[in-house]
Amino acid sequence: MPFTSLGLSPSLQKALDDAHYKKPYPIQKEAIPAILNRKDVLGIAKTGSGKTASYVLPILMNLQSNTAIKNRHVNVLVLVPTRELAMQVGEVFQSFGSKLPQRIKTLSVFGGVSINPQMMAMQNVNVLIATPGRLLELVDKNAVHLNSIETLVLDEADKMLNLGFKEEVDRIINLLPKKRQNLLFSATLNEDVNKVEQVLLHNPSVIKIAVENDNIDLINQLGYFVKEGNKGPLLRYLIKHNNLQQVLVFTASSYKADNVANKLRKNGIDASAIHGKKSQGNRKETLRKFKSGELNILVATDLLARGIDIAFLPHVINYELPRSPKDYVHRIGRTGRAENPGEAISFITPEDKHHFKIIQKKMGKAVTMIDSENIDFNSY
Repeated sequence: MPFTSLGLSPSLQKALDDAHYKKPYPIQKEAIPAILNRKDVLGIAKTGSGKTASYVLPILMNLQSNTAIKNRHVNVLVLVPTRELAMQVGEVFQSFGSKLPQRIKTLSVFGGVSINPQMMAMQNVNVLIATPGRLLELVDKNAVHLNSIETLVLDEADKMLNLGFKEEVDRIINLLPKKRQNLLFSATLNEDVNKVEQVLLHNPSVIKIAVENDNIDLINQLGYFVKEGNKGPLLRYLIKHNNLQQVLVFTASSYKADNVANKLRKNGIDASAIHGKKSQGNRKETLRKFKSGELNILVATDLLARGIDIAFLPHVINYELPRSPKDYVHRIGRTGRAENPGEAISFITPEDKHHFKIIQKKMGKAVTMIDSENIDFNSY
């Protein structure tokens, strides 16, 4: 089924062609027509399954027939759990919206930065992407009014509720008009999401996209037995010897992320770290460079994993293992996305062997292991 069969305008079809979208993913096939028809939607699909475009495209299409609104009132509200996802969703709206004949103003707002520029930018916004806390701050300062919302999107609802945003989300929903379209997207349908669904959605189109093993069958997994002191040389060897480009390296702490990135740079490898202790401006610019290919190696902590959404990321390296098998699968799931193959490499010290066996058992997949003792690190 091509995108042309989904009822999107020629302008949006041109935007899809320019972005090299060849055919819709399963969630897009079902969600786009339902949203175009102004139905409520419950979409259950893993990160990387194409869900952002599945609501961005029809929302932009529907807005073409109605963008007139009072100043500091918005047509569409998208609630997200993190600033990184807010920026990411904003970029998708701006990318597809740039081809439309009628201008759609999109704004992403989140905490951790000054609120004043966001207040000033609220003029004539059509689509507002926001984290709950910062949105309520803007409401309290009368910088934005929510009583004209036509479409509400809760993206990554499971994570939003897990992070303790339920009270803030409830307060926001009470500020919205009763008559509106509601779109709820989540990776899982847990008890909290189910409660929100029952309150929020009215006769929804329910779309559940099953993704077996988080698409790990698309990922070539390798493990290297390595002594702790040889991790740095092994990482440099793999990058240089194999000429790896666009590699996401995971560490367990901000300190280790900085340390690994610094040592890579000292050895002539283009690398930067990204973690919660970096400024918002630094994180945004570092992520932009990595996504565009200007930066080859990004060293990150689990905290920012969800903000790193790249369809064609070829390599993930676990410099340090995460605590849980679930986090391991989530990490390696940054590659092997949207039907594209990828490679995930894990460094396993003697102390890690038992933990890695548990990860493999929970994952239901054995990982090919290589002994790094046979690798000559002298020139790395």
